[in-house]
Amino acid sequence: MRNFFQKIPYITAIVVVFSAVVSCEKDFTDIGSNVIGNTAFSTGSMLLDVQLENSPVTKLVTSDFIISDKPEYLLGVHASDDYEKIEASIISQIAINSDLQLPFHSDTTTVVTTIDTVFVKMPYRVVLNSEGTAYELDSIIGNQSQPFNLNIYQSSTYLNSLDPSDPSKLNSYSSDDVFEKKMPLTALNDPIDFQFTPKATDTVIVKRWLSDQKLSRKDTVIYTSSSSSLIPLPFGFIPLKKEVINELFLKKYGSAEFASQEAFNDYFRGLILEASGNDGSLISFDFNSSVKPSIEVYYTNSVFYEGAIIDTIHKNDSFLLSGIKASTYKMGEKTYPVNNEVKIQGAAGSEAAITLFEADELATLRDQNLLINDASLTFYINQSADIAAIPYQLFLYKSGEGSNPVLSYVKDTYSEPAFFGGLLERDSDGNPEKYTFRITDYVSDILSGETDYSPTLKLKIFNKTDLKILQDRDTTFTNYNWNPKAVTILNHHPDNGTKKVAFKISYSEKKD
Repeated sequence: MRNFFQKIPYITAIVVVFSAVVSCEKDFTDIGSNVIGNTAFSTGSMLLDVQLENSPVTKLVTSDFIISDKPEYLLGVHASDDYEKIEASIISQIAINSDLQLPFHSDTTTVVTTIDTVFVKMPYRVVLNSEGTAYELDSIIGNQSQPFNLNIYQSSTYLNSLDPSDPSKLNSYSSDDVFEKKMPLTALNDPIDFQFTPKATDTVIVKRWLSDQKLSRKDTVIYTSSSSSLIPLPFGFIPLKKEVINELFLKKYGSAEFASQEAFNDYFRGLILEASGNDGSLISFDFNSSVKPSIEVYYTNSVFYEGAIIDTIHKNDSFLLSGIKASTYKMGEKTYPVNNEVKIQGAAGSEAAITLFEADELATLRDQNLLINDASLTFYINQSADIAAIPYQLFLYKSGEGSNPVLSYVKDTYSEPAFFGGLLERDSDGNPEKYTFRITDYVSDILSGETDYSPTLKLKIFNKTDLKILQDRDTTFTNYNWNPKAVTILNHHPDNGTKKVAFKISYSEKKD
């Protein structure tokens, strides 16, 4: 991977040249019969001023049944002097098995059930180390040595897949939604304010206890990506209160509450995994990995006959964190100084608003009848700001107009996807330097008068759902984001000199 990225500047140079050739050839073809044989053209370029401002994000849809590409979920705390602090929590329904049964009793035997251990399992996103012998944690930002507070609550908010105000439509949950906790309020985890620190834990030792509190045996629990793999997968381990889970789950086996998934969803409406604190790390969890997040209950059934244990049965029940899931992002105060920079932060952080043309400027450019060969937007990074969690890609989209704007894609996203850009570029010293977008078709349509629709553009942290259009050709853009990374870019202020945002147009025009 390292070698590949070192070669990118050379590949990019070739691509840019090829892009310019293709773009020119297409534009000359477009003018058709308006070109007279041997007509001479002159070429040139111009740098235009644009307005670049902070655009705070108030909320985002985070419920997974709205999103076609399976989302990730953020859990934890991340604080930075340069960006908004984020406390990210997860809400999820719980899936039950259809064959859960109470321990068997008869006229002559008695069964006593003892919970050995119960915990929430949260498998990390991982990559193999260079030797291929162990996994390393991935998709974590912030201070991994600093724990954050984690409490798990039972939700009293019913998670509905249909919109209660219009059952013909799907429901959705947003990053600022409030999910009520079951009263009386008590956390399910033990201890309270569990200090969560991500680490490459890949085993759990389960002590199996008999009903008389004597140790029966010890089991080592590991998880692997497949039956053929021998490499343990690291996972987060949050212990829960045995007596509470016994009352809520095991003692309800065979009851009306466990008769169906629908009945259970009404009885136990979900878990709230709530992160809080002043610092720590922010972890991205994939709920569709080979090993999935779950509640794990290990228990022992001691079978008694005439007062003596005649059998010991060890069991484990798993309850997947499944069904409707959502995230909440508690963000810091959204205050941005008026200076020479703009903050771009994922999740429910901030974007940039870009005004390309003022009305008078657009009219003047249209009067020149320019043939647009190339148009690009370049955003330079403030390298003195926090770049510890810098995004590898940004994304550009149209914000829409009016009180109920319809978001849409910039034309080049789908007309010239190979050249649209937005990837992080580094300087000769390897430092993060800039992001460049090629918006030739978009600008050409505006200056030719083919379209008068030129709303404010928005610049955001790239999320993998942003390129959904490449699959289904739907030009309506939906803004999801579970990428918490951040970067500071320089705006149009003159003090930024050659590093201010650059809007460059290369053109051809007929000679008189």
